[in-house]
Amino acid sequence: MAMEDLLTRQMPHSLEGEQAVLGSMLIDAGCVKDVMDKLRPSDFYLRQNREIFETIYTMFSYARPIDGITVFEEMQKAGLVGENTRSYLAQLMEITPTSANVMEYVAIVRDKALLRGVAQAASEITALVQEGVGEASEILEAAEQKVYAIRRGQSAQEMVPLRLVLPDVLDRLSEMSESENHLPGLSTGLSAVDQKITGLNKSDLILLAARPGMGKTSFALNVALNVAKSTKKTVAVFSLEMSREQLATRLLSAEALVENTRLKTGMLRETDWEKIAGAATVLNKVDIRIDDNPMLSVADMNAKCRRLDDLGLVVIDYLQLMTSAGGKSGGGESRQQVVSDMSRMLKIMAKELNVPVICLSQLSRANEKRDDKRPMLSDLRESGAIEQDADIVLFLYRDDYYNEDSEKHNIAECIVAKNRHGETGKVELRWMPEYTQFSTLDNRYGDE
Repeated sequence: MAMEDLLTRQMPHSLEGEQAVLGSMLIDAGCVKDVMDKLRPSDFYLRQNREIFETIYTMFSYARPIDGITVFEEMQKAGLVGENTRSYLAQLMEITPTSANVMEYVAIVRDKALLRGVAQAASEITALVQEGVGEASEILEAAEQKVYAIRRGQSAQEMVPLRLVLPDVLDRLSEMSESENHLPGLSTGLSAVDQKITGLNKSDLILLAARPGMGKTSFALNVALNVAKSTKKTVAVFSLEMSREQLATRLLSAEALVENTRLKTGMLRETDWEKIAGAATVLNKVDIRIDDNPMLSVADMNAKCRRLDDLGLVVIDYLQLMTSAGGKSGGGESRQQVVSDMSRMLKIMAKELNVPVICLSQLSRANEKRDDKRPMLSDLRESGAIEQDADIVLFLYRDDYYNEDSEKHNIAECIVAKNRHGETGKVELRWMPEYTQFSTLDNRYGDE
């Protein structure tokens, strides 16, 4: 009897739930859009149900009328019709008296799909452990990736047909055409920079590099605060150099427009307290998570970010201070190889989390030996692989840092040295050191 149970055992699914969802869509096309937001074809266990849902999904994407007859015709064109397809579609409509409870049926189907995903992941994780290939930290990372893929409603190994990707692209185009700023990505809060890089796009690795003292951390915090305020999404900031209190002080200074030195020393005026109170009210409403553990690896950061809901942006300050996985020294590898590996892992992390990742980086002293001290891609410290992995490379440069008599006092150049989304060039920004803040200069950017 035990052997018969083993042979007939099926993965979790609800035949009635799947049929009720399909029946509801066939008798009431008005509920299709609600179902599409919650389910994907892979959520259906039975192949026939999956094919019917995929057909409706495609028809909905192209705004075609949906009912029993049109769905049958579409399936016939796609070669998905069997002997009982017509009668099965009629049966689905017959056993579903109303679509009023369709979201309850959707929840049942989604729940069973999640359980199947957990079961499959558990099986794959068990196989990884039994094979014994790789270190425990690597197996743990692989296990977390599998579970995270389930949480996002995706299979790590699933190949998606182009026809199922196109509707998302068309929806995105529609959103952008209706938007005021026409940016495909999140705004940095600096309009001139946004125009150059088309905002901060999902799954992009953005490298922000400069020599010490140019304002890398301030620039990144300005962007992080703007994203948190404008999108209401969670922003994760990993600071391997500065403490959480120092970062909070900088954010407070930039938002309140109170000199950073006054906040550090406590020499505050009465008017400063009013500004600080207003800024604190604003900062209390944003969701910026700060981690100042100096021993974090990319895997640690990835694991922490996976647990955050509604993540919008990740900021890492800075690359050269990070440790390799598990805090290892690299097993005799050169530091260049270790940094190269980490930059590749950061790009993978950006794709997996599907959010922009801004990683700060120190530059070598090579630029200081040149007459023109503006940074170049060859100045990227310890790793040419960073340049390859990054979608966008930004350099910060201030002429008055090197030349006290510079005409461009408190003017910073944001040099776009690499840009997968458009042209390179430079943007001039106003630098307010007392508030550790950057702002856009009107009509002061060019394409040199």
